[in-house]
Amino acid sequence: MSTIIAEIGTSHEGSKEKAFELIDAAAEAGADAIKFQWVYADEILHPNTGFVKLPTGNIPLYERFRQLECSKDFYRELLDYVHSKGCKFCCSPFGLRSLQDLLEIKPDILKVASPELNHYKMLEAIRDFREKQADGEKIPLVLSSGVSKLADIEKALDIVGREGVSLLHCVTSYPAPEEEYNLRLISNLKNIFGIECGVSDHSLDPILVPSLSIACGGSLVEKHITLSRQTAGLDDPVALEPEQFAMMVHVIHQTETLMAHYGKNLGWEKTIEQLSEGFGKDKIMSTLGDGIKRLAPAEEANYGRTNRSLHFMKDFKSGHKISPQDISILRTEKVLSPGISPDFYDSLIGALLVKDVKAGQGIQLSDFIKIQ
Repeated sequence: MSTIIAEIGTSHEGSKEKAFELIDAAAEAGADAIKFQWVYADEILHPNTGFVKLPTGNIPLYERFRQLECSKDFYRELLDYVHSKGCKFCCSPFGLRSLQDLLEIKPDILKVASPELNHYKMLEAIRDFREKQADGEKIPLVLSSGVSKLADIEKALDIVGREGVSLLHCVTSYPAPEEEYNLRLISNLKNIFGIECGVSDHSLDPILVPSLSIACGGSLVEKHITLSRQTAGLDDPVALEPEQFAMMVHVIHQTETLMAHYGKNLGWEKTIEQLSEGFGKDKIMSTLGDGIKRLAPAEEANYGRTNRSLHFMKDFKSGHKISPQDISILRTEKVLSPGISPDFYDSLIGALLVKDVKAGQGIQLSDFIKIQ
């Protein structure tokens, strides 16, 4: 049986009562695990990153994330409530501080979101933590692979290992077009990396991508849930309302039953036949794609901006010697320029600037001369 993850994320907006309502809805809809995001704004963005459009007007994206910061006790209460509903507690950290806090409350599943697939410092900390755990007791780890290339996935897995690790194919676009999902990739990723795979689905439909992902050999489905698409959560416009989420769960189990009853090949044909009646054969074929890993058209422009790179935290003058608090591994997002890979973080500590730089600016190697 597949694992169905209801992504609440930050849709609770810091309200414990709303979080409990969302947990109730997810559990009643049939989710196996319920997922949250542990947000500290300064681990994700620079304050100068730009604005986000909300129904109440434009506000700085950094400030929007600041509004979503919650205490460790808040998440501990959510974990206990999720367990009381018979579900597993899953959560995404976004940096070393949120990771440490999350591990202290002992989540059931650790999730690395797509933009953090190249947050190598955090991946190394996750690896170090899991290596200290006894064999067979390592916390399950799920990696999302939106806005990534095959080499990015391979590098992340080389860091965290493969034991107890699963991979979610994803298109990082909100909403993501079903026709760009290339779901045949799921079976190819399973074969390439030898781990369980599934889908993190940001499309608007509750049936097509989740059902096809199961037919393609997927064993995990993650989908956002909200009480209403009209509410103000960052991901609410692309989330499923409870009734839609319950429909998705039903269709997933229906597809699993079909595959188990008829076997892989005939079950595949039956699934395609059934879905074609509602969606048309052309849309089914385009959603399945060719199975070759590439950036989806909807996310191409975000490669290097949504995932992590190195940024200056303040204005600095030429000749300044870089210390660890001067640079950070951040998402670029809206208006800033992307920097070089987080790979270079350690080598920049102690380096001298050869030009003036601005706060938030993406770091380039040409900004430095290395100390000998």
